[in-house]
Amino acid sequence: MGKVFLYYGTGAGKTTNALGLALRCVGHKLRAVIIQFMKGRKDIGEYLVKDRLAPHYEIRQFGRTGWVDFKNPSEEDKALAREALKEAENCLKTKPHLLVLDEVCLAASIGLISVEEVLNLLDKVPNETDVVLTGRYCPPELVDRADFVNMIVEVKAPKKLYTRIGITH
Repeated sequence: MGKVFLYYGTGAGKTTNALGLALRCVGHKLRAVIIQFMKGRKDIGEYLVKDRLAPHYEIRQFGRTGWVDFKNPSEEDKALAREALKEAENCLKTKPHLLVLDEVCLAASIGLISVEEVLNLLDKVPNETDVVLTGRYCPPELVDRADFVNMIVEVKAPKKLYTRIGITH
């Protein structure tokens, strides 16, 4: 079974870490697949680059362009998360070198999908595939299941939200 890497916490950089691993795979002509939970924006760098890095880099989004209500997620958000999980399971059949489940921890934490469903998916990971899990909040069962766990914490940040193309999106 491949290894499970986990990047979670309240600091910035969880997706960026996962994308860095995907870029390393692409550099070696190995296949990396990114499944994004709760994300639907097509104007972000990791999505815009998909055609240039194909066929080794694939990214699939399962989310609306707006924010998910963490306290009361919609049925549409839950359906999209279930669809993402199913896509990830189908993807494992093709044995990519790396499978990134971006924001899966948050999706499980707020109840879009169950922790058990994520654990069941991880039990199906073939030896050829390593998996990266990301998300702001992470259920303890996923921390326990991961082989490598990195907590990303914010130590310092400007008071005003910083956005810059190529850096934050």
